[in-house]
Formats: sequence, structure tokens, C-alpha cells
Amino acid sequence: MLGDALSGALNGGEIDGHGSERRSGLSFIVGSIGLAHIKHLLIVYHTQTGNTRAMAGAVRDGATDSLIEEVETRFLMARDAGPDDLLWANGVLLGTPENFGYMSGAMKDFLDRTFYPVEGRIAPLPCGIFISAGNDGSGALRAMRRIIGGYPLSEVQEPVIAQGAVLPEHLQACRDLGMALAAGLEAGIY
Repeated sequence: MLGDALSGALNGGEIDGHGSERRSGLSFIVGSIGLAHIKHLLIVYHTQTGNTRAMAGAVRDGATDSLIEEVETRFLMARDAGPDDLLWANGVLLGTPENFGYMSGAMKDFLDRTFYPVEGRIAPLPCGIFISAGNDGSGALRAMRRIIGGYPLSEVQEPVIAQGAVLPEHLQACRDLGMALAAGLEAGIY
């Protein structure tokens, strides 16, 4: 019976019509059988054209690579993520398009909505940033860094910025970003 429940939790996870995925069953079961060493990685992104979605998918692929065994991920669009997701997380990866030289409004909204509810309730979390940009991405990166500096978030990996079209090398850099943060969590580096 526990095996069936664990299998369902591992293979389960709900994906809504917007591409957000929430794997809720595993947290309960892991806690109930004493595997407290499992770490939690939250991936939050916003996309308009699909470029940031492609980058986010590559980040998730890296974070869930078969070499990573003790990290559970949540993959959510910014509008679907909230304070409980940040309270659950041991690390965070944030992805945004660059809109008019700034992060997307949806990413800004996520950061605004979650700041006060988690203030003083989370330890500093390691984070990484990925950006899809029509320009050089520097405005969006600067804005993201300014806001995460006010959160208890600490950027621990170099950001990935795709200028123009998202190319295979950008997707590989995103996979590497996801894997590096997940591996760091798993190894206890972060």
C-alpha cells in the first residue's frame, strides 16, 4: 500500500492548463517515512512568447536529471506560485522575459505578493536567474537582483541570459543552471 502511494506521489503531480506543475504528494509521504534529507527546489517563471517557457523547461530538466536523487522540484508559472511555495523551498530558480528593459509584470507581482507573507519566516535561500531578452537583458537582471537582495535570497550561480532567439547553447546553459543548483542542494553546499 505504501509502495502504491509512493509511486503515485513520485509519478503524480498536477499540470494545469498554463504549464504549472505541482507535486504535492511526495512531501507528505517523504516526511511520514523519515527521509528528511530530501531538498526542495522551486522553479518560478513567466512567459509570453514561449521563450522563457523553453528555458524554464531546460532548467527543470537539469534539476530533475537522473543524477539528482534527493531533490524534489516544483515548476510553477509566476501567477500560480505563492508564499507557501517559498516556505517549502530550500532553493529557488527565477525566470523572466525582459519587457521594456525590466522583468515581466507577472514576475514582479509574484515577488510583491510573497515578500511580506514570508518575511522573517524563511532562512536565506540560494537562487539563480534566467532571462529571455530582446535586448541585452541587463535591465531585467538589474531589477531582479535589486529585489532578491531585499528578500532572503542569495544568487549562487551566474545568470543565463538568452539575447534574441533561444538557441541550443542557451538551453544547455539552463540545464546546467538547474543541475548545478539541485546538485548543490543535494550535496549540502547551499
